[in-house]
Amino acid sequence: MDFIRAVAFLLAAGAALAAVLSLGGAFNDKLDLFAQATPLWLAMALTALAAQLLTGAGRWTMAPALVAVAIALILMGPDLIACLAAPHAAPRGQTLKVIQFNVWDRNRDPAATARWILNQNADVVVLEETGDGQVPAALADRYPFRTPCGGDCATIIFSKTAPAGGGVIDWPGLGPRHTGAWATFGGGPDAFTVAGMHYVWPIPPGPQSDQARRFAATLTPFDQRSLIVCGDFNLNPWSFGLRRQDRRLGIPRLTHAIFSWPAGPISHWRLHLPVALLAVDHIYAGKAWAPVSVERGPLLGSDHYPVVAVLTR
Repeated sequence: MDFIRAVAFLLAAGAALAAVLSLGGAFNDKLDLFAQATPLWLAMALTALAAQLLTGAGRWTMAPALVAVAIALILMGPDLIACLAAPHAAPRGQTLKVIQFNVWDRNRDPAATARWILNQNADVVVLEETGDGQVPAALADRYPFRTPCGGDCATIIFSKTAPAGGGVIDWPGLGPRHTGAWATFGGGPDAFTVAGMHYVWPIPPGPQSDQARRFAATLTPFDQRSLIVCGDFNLNPWSFGLRRQDRRLGIPRLTHAIFSWPAGPISHWRLHLPVALLAVDHIYAGKAWAPVSVERGPLLGSDHYPVVAVLTR
C-alpha cells in the first residue's frame, strides 16, 4: 500500500510540475511542448486521484493532482466546449465536401486507403505524406486534377474540376515532406481557395513556429471569407502554438477535439495504442462557409485518422 501511495504522489507531483510549465508556452516554444501533452498530465493526475481515493494517500497527493487537473481543464476546456457547442448548418446553396488526410509515407494498406477516399466522393481531397505515390495513382480517374508540382511534393490537393490556379508552398530547408499546396476554384463571387500544409514536428522548438508564420503570411493575398485551410499541423488545440495560428489565420477552425494521431502502430516503435492521443489534423473555413458536419474518419492504413468536413456556402 505504501508503494501505491508513493507512486500516486510521484504521478501527481510530476503532472502538476508539467502542467505549470505548460503555461509558459504562452511565451516560450520549449515550454509549449508541455502544453502539447496536456492530456497526458491530466491522465496522470486522474490516476493519482483514483489511487488516493483507494488508499487514502492524503493531501500531499491530492493538492498537486488538483493543480494539474485545474490547469489541464483551463487549457483543454475551451476546445472541448467548442466541440460540444459547434453549430451545424443545413445544406443550402453550394455545398463542398473536403477530406484532410495524412496518408503516411509507410501506409500499411494503400489500396484500402484509396478505396475509402473514393467511396467518400469528396469534392476536394488534401493529402500529406503521399509517399511512393500508390494512393495518388489510385485516385487519378476520379480526381484528374491535382496541384502542379515541379519536384517531389508530398502535399497534394486533388479535385474533380479544374482549378483556376494553384501551386506549391515551400521554403528552403524544410524538405519535400513538409511542403504545402494551394488551389483556387471557380471565378467571380463563387471563387474559393483551398490550401494544405504539413508542418514539421514542434521538436526541436523553432522551425515549426517559423513555418507557421510563413504559412499565414502566404495566405494573406487570398479572399479570407472563402478560404479553406487544411493540414497536419502537428499542433494540438490546447497548445499556445495553435492558438497563435488561429489568430494569424483569422478564420474559424472547424476541428475541435478531433483526436487524429496515432492511428494503429506508431511510426518506428510499432506501439499500438487503443486510442488516439493528439488532435493535430485541422480544417479551417472562412465565414462564407458554414459547417454541415465535421467528423473523424475510420482507421485505415495510415498512422493518422482522416478528417471529413461538409461545408455549405
